[in-house]
Amino acid sequence: MIRLEFCLRRKPGMSREDFQQYWRTVHGPLVAKHSVTLGIHRYIQLHTKDDPINDGFASARGGMEPIYDGVAELWWKSPADLAAAATPAGSAAMNELLEDERNFIDLPQSPMWFAYEYPQVNPNEYIIAHEHSPLVKLFFCLRHLPNQSLEEGQLYWRTNHGPLIRSVSQGFRMQRYLQVHYMNDIPGIEAMKAARGTVTPPYAGHAEAWFNRADLMMMNDIPEARRAMEIAVEDEKIFIDFQRSTGFIGKEHTFIDRR
Repeated sequence: MIRLEFCLRRKPGMSREDFQQYWRTVHGPLVAKHSVTLGIHRYIQLHTKDDPINDGFASARGGMEPIYDGVAELWWKSPADLAAAATPAGSAAMNELLEDERNFIDLPQSPMWFAYEYPQVNPNEYIIAHEHSPLVKLFFCLRHLPNQSLEEGQLYWRTNHGPLIRSVSQGFRMQRYLQVHYMNDIPGIEAMKAARGTVTPPYAGHAEAWFNRADLMMMNDIPEARRAMEIAVEDEKIFIDFQRSTGFIGKEHTFIDRR
């Protein structure tokens, strides 16, 4: 299974509310219309919430990049399925989607990359932060420190930080946690970025975790949760460049799910 991550910034002059409404009501159905032609296995929109939790997440890490307005997440069952979509019909579908993206996305400032999942806590794929659920999804896109290579940063993240978070996950009251690592061995991404004029570089990957929002709001009042957060942030300093990373919570809107 491979994923395409597409972190979205809205066009200048557009409100986040208008951006998310267009994305959900116009662009989402357009992607769904072409999903068979493009071999898409799953497609979820993560809509960023305007929430004080976002400010707290950044301040705990000494400040971070501005948050995104949302993330488009698409899955293919294999690189072969993705490659099979490179047909005249597939190209026409991609061009139609790109034309519509120009209506609401600041494409140069919206990075995209392919990635692989590494489940860490509760691999249950059916935990979703739907609009009317008490759950929210934390999306933490991160870049490694300048003195590390991508491989070194990802290795520490996977083999040291992952086990650490698993050990304190109950203190967090974490429902599910995945590491999703950037991969550069899947062809096609450079052409997709070139077509969009993308200038923002990809991230080393992102961490995603599902929480009950009420638990996040009470975290500072619960000693175990507060200590778990302190432990996590201290370890993050070993491999994450906070000033070039960002994190935010959102709600998921599912358009395609062929599991």
